[in-house]
Amino acid sequence: MVVALVSCVSLKLSEAVPAMDLYCSSWFKKAKKYVMRNYKKWFILSAEYGLVDPSVIISPYEKTLNKMKKIDRIKWAERVFNQIQKEDRIRKRIDVFAGSRYREFLLPLLETDGYEIGIPLKGLKIGEQLQWFQRKIREEELVFSKEIFL
Repeated sequence: MVVALVSCVSLKLSEAVPAMDLYCSSWFKKAKKYVMRNYKKWFILSAEYGLVDPSVIISPYEKTLNKMKKIDRIKWAERVFNQIQKEDRIRKRIDVFAGSRYREFLLPLLETDGYEIGIPLKGLKIGEQLQWFQRKIREEELVFSKEIFL
């Protein structure tokens, strides 16, 4: 089973809610819609909490990897790697929907441990990522609507 990892975003609600509902940017909403339709299991990469199950209730926070020192990003990656190793629902194939700061130290750890990593959005700017999600979601909706009428 392929598992998806989706990065957190800065735009959040102001109260504790399930992690999948905390992040409210357009990018996160599209990413969530896409991964919920295409992956049996997915997790959020949180700058504050590390690896987070989307159903777990978490509080808002202001931490971001983009402002962390290198040593702190390395420690974050090690923490997430350890969390992944303890998560029995994660097998050896992971698709990562996250920017380079979230991937830079985590992916080498995963690859060294034998994980196969996919980065579907690699090289795409934020606007292109939004278009990619929208296109994929639209394609799925077309396929679904055709199946209904068959």
